[in-house]
Amino acid sequence: MYYSDDVIEEVRSRNDIVDVISGYVKLQRKGSSYFGLCPFHSEKSPSFSVSRDKQMYYCFGCGAGGNVLSFIMEYENFSFPEALKMLADRAGMALPEPEYSAEARRQRDLKESVREINKMAANYFYYMLRSPQGERALQYLMNRGLTEGTIKRFGLGYAGQYSDALYKYLKGKGISDQLLRESGLMQVNEKHGMYDKFWNRVMFPILDVNNKVIGFGGRVMGDGKPKYLNSPETVIFDKSRNLYGLNYARTAKKRYMLVCEGYMDVISMHQAGFTNAVASLGTALTSQHATLLKRYTDEVILTYDSDEAGVRAALRAIPLLKEAGISTKVLHMEPYKDPDEFIKALGTEAFQERIDRAENSFLFEVSVLQKSYDMKDPDSKTRFFQEVAAKIAGLELEIERENYIEAITGRYQISFEGLRRMVMNVLMQGVPARKAPVARQQARPEKDDGIRRSQRLILTWITEYPQLFDTISRYIHPQDFSDELYREVAAMLYAQKEKGAVNPAQIISHFADSEQQRTVAQLFNTEVKLESPKEMEKAVQETIYKVAEQVIAQKSRELDPTDMKGLQELVDAKKRLPEIRRLHISL
Repeated sequence: MYYSDDVIEEVRSRNDIVDVISGYVKLQRKGSSYFGLCPFHSEKSPSFSVSRDKQMYYCFGCGAGGNVLSFIMEYENFSFPEALKMLADRAGMALPEPEYSAEARRQRDLKESVREINKMAANYFYYMLRSPQGERALQYLMNRGLTEGTIKRFGLGYAGQYSDALYKYLKGKGISDQLLRESGLMQVNEKHGMYDKFWNRVMFPILDVNNKVIGFGGRVMGDGKPKYLNSPETVIFDKSRNLYGLNYARTAKKRYMLVCEGYMDVISMHQAGFTNAVASLGTALTSQHATLLKRYTDEVILTYDSDEAGVRAALRAIPLLKEAGISTKVLHMEPYKDPDEFIKALGTEAFQERIDRAENSFLFEVSVLQKSYDMKDPDSKTRFFQEVAAKIAGLELEIERENYIEAITGRYQISFEGLRRMVMNVLMQGVPARKAPVARQQARPEKDDGIRRSQRLILTWITEYPQLFDTISRYIHPQDFSDELYREVAAMLYAQKEKGAVNPAQIISHFADSEQQRTVAQLFNTEVKLESPKEMEKAVQETIYKVAEQVIAQKSRELDPTDMKGLQELVDAKKRLPEIRRLHISL
C-alpha cells in the first residue's frame, strides 16, 4: 500500500508527538524536552526523551527512537499503513484510497472476511462456555486453577458437543460454504458434507499481535484423540510466524521472553504474573519464530517440560535462537514437569528464583551430552571431552572459547590447559579460528566509532542550534560523512536547512526499516555532557576540527596522484584547518 510523501508528512505533522506519546507514557517537562520511563524496556530512572521541537523521541537507555509514526509502529506493533491510518483517524483525516488490482482486492476482502468469521466463532465459543452445555468445560478450567479474570482475558471458550453446532450458527449469520472452507473452522467429506473441525473441546483463541483472532486451539473433553487440535493454516494464520500470548508478552517490559510448550503453560504463567511468556502453536520452534522473537527481545529463557521431549525441544530451539542473535538460557523445573505444576507446588517466588538461575544454553547442551558418556570410564570420559572441545572450537571468538573452556573446567574434572590444548588441536585440523582478522576488525571500529560519534554530534547540533549550520557547512559537506546512511541523512538535512527550517521527523519518515529509523534518531540525539556553555562552544569547535581533519586524512589516502584538481582542493582544505581553531562559536 503506497502513500505519497506529502500525505505521510501531513499525517505526521497533524499529530504532535508529545500529545500522542502522553497517551502511553507519563511525561514530565525538563527544559525543552519531556522525559518519562521508556515503554520499550524496563527502567527505574526516566531516560526516554520526547522533543516537541524535533517531533522525535529517543531513549538514552535502549536506543529506541523515531518520530510519531515509528512510535505507534513499535508500541502497537502496527505495520506502517496501520500506524498511518490510526494517526490519520486521530487527526480527523481521510487517507486517499489506494489502488488495488482485482486479485489484490480479492485477497484483501478474503482476509477481512476470514478475520470476521474467526471473531464470530470466538464470541460463539465464549458464550458456549457459560451455557449449560459448557458447564463441564468451565469446571475443567476452574480445576486447573484459572480465575474468571484469566478466562476472560484469554477469551477461552467451549465448542459444543455436536459436530454441526458452529456450522449452523455461522450459516445463520449468512456465511457461505466457500468462506467457511477458507476459515479453517470446517472439515468436508463426501459422507458427512461440511461439519465443525472443533467440537466438545475447550477452545483457546489465537490472537495476533494486533489482538485479532487468527485461529484456534482446542483441548478435547474426555479421552478423545488428538488431545490438542489446532486450526490449519489459512490466509490469515501461519503457525510458523505466530506465537501464542505474544499480543500480551510484547508489552510486558521485561528484558527477556519465556518460551513455553503449550497454551495452558502460557495462561497459568500470565496469571501468576509472568506476562512475558509465549508458546509456539502446536509445532516446534522455527527460524521464523526466532526472527519474530528478535523483534521484541535479545534474550529467551526456554521453559519447556522437564521430560525427554522437552529436552529435545530445547536442543532444537537453541541453534535457531542463536542464529537469530538471541541469547538463550534453559530453565530447570525438576522435580516438576511444567511451569503450571511448579508454580502450583512452590509458588511464584520460587519460580522467579529458577528463572534467575536459568542455565546458559551452551552449558545445557554440554550437560545433556555428558549423559551419553560413562564418566567413570577413562575412554568414555576422553570421548566426551573430545566432543566438548569440538563444540568449543566451533565458536568464532577467541574470548568466547576461552570463557567456555574456563566454565567447563570449573564444572568437570579436567584442567584448563588440557581442554585448551584439545580445542587448539581441533582448530589446527581445519576449523577456522580466524584470530588475527578478528583482532584487526575489533581494533579498527574503536577509531571509526570515535569519528562516527563526532559526525553524529555534528548532525545533532545542526538540529538543535540551526545558527551553527553556516559555520559547519563551510568545512563539512554531506559527502564527507563516513557511513552511507550518515551521508544520506546529512544530504537531506543540509537540503532542508538551505530551503529553510530543519525537520528531523520528516527525515525519519523517509526510511521504512525500523533499525534505520532508530539509527537516524540517534544521529539527532547524540549527547555530550559538559558543565557550561563555554565548554559546549569549545566542544563544537573541537568536533568540527576533528571531523574536518579526518576528511582530509581520508582524501589523502584515496587521492590519485595524477588528480591535480583533487590535489589542489586538498591543499586548500588543509589551509582552512587553522581557521577552525580561531572560530568564534556562540550558542
